[in-house]
Amino acid sequence: MDSKQTHHPVSFVRAVKDVFSFFFFLGRRSKKTKVFYILSFLPVVIAFIIRFSQIFSDRRLFEGIYIFSNSIMIFYLQFLILILALFFGTSVVSEELESKTLTYLTTRPLPKSAIVLGKYAAYALLTILMTVVGVVFSFIILNLNELLDFSLYKVLFRDLGVLILGLICYSAFFTFIGTFMKKSIMFGLIFSFGWENVIQYFPGSTQRFAIAHYLKSLLPATTSGRFSFLTFRLEPTSAPVAVLMLFLISAAFLAFACMIFAWKEYVLDE
Repeated sequence: MDSKQTHHPVSFVRAVKDVFSFFFFLGRRSKKTKVFYILSFLPVVIAFIIRFSQIFSDRRLFEGIYIFSNSIMIFYLQFLILILALFFGTSVVSEELESKTLTYLTTRPLPKSAIVLGKYAAYALLTILMTVVGVVFSFIILNLNELLDFSLYKVLFRDLGVLILGLICYSAFFTFIGTFMKKSIMFGLIFSFGWENVIQYFPGSTQRFAIAHYLKSLLPATTSGRFSFLTFRLEPTSAPVAVLMLFLISAAFLAFACMIFAWKEYVLDE
């Protein structure tokens, strides 16, 4: 009876689900999550300030939807989703090494790839929830007088879709980086605010080596105005191809992360 049980490990799908449930519950209560929840609400505070300034001002320089769309481009797309994906993605493996719980986790009757995928899914969902809540509140505050204009919701859902795809893709990349690189946070910062913010402005096919290129290809081109530099030199990929590329990039880096985690022998620091 006992010998038969040892030959029946937990099914892969159930293992992913169990890991996901455990780390999603754990992640919701962590101090790190609470700090990033506060950070994700920074645009909401800014939206309140802008809204109150409009109430007490005789002139309205910009429509709420204009401010909302550009806050998405600047704060969320250029900063927040990169930071969230970096700190949560790299911690899929690194936090187990730092807390010396990796041995306990890998000796459980779970496929190693299920551990990576389950933790990745839990942390990706946490970052998505943080982002969505902040975006929706910002949208409501800035467009309080136009909430019955249902055409505005197309902008909201489009921007949310782009940000969610960005979190899925960046989190997969940083999960991969975290499986084999000790100083993954430092590399991630250089990648996020160096490579991703420079290569996308190169002309020609070079800019397609940036994840940001495919995300910005899903947003309308900004040809004029004070924020037009964000799409300067952008040669957009078609929307279906951009979405396909984002999913392919995510799947490829997750597959690499699973393979490295399964093969690599990790040494716990004393």
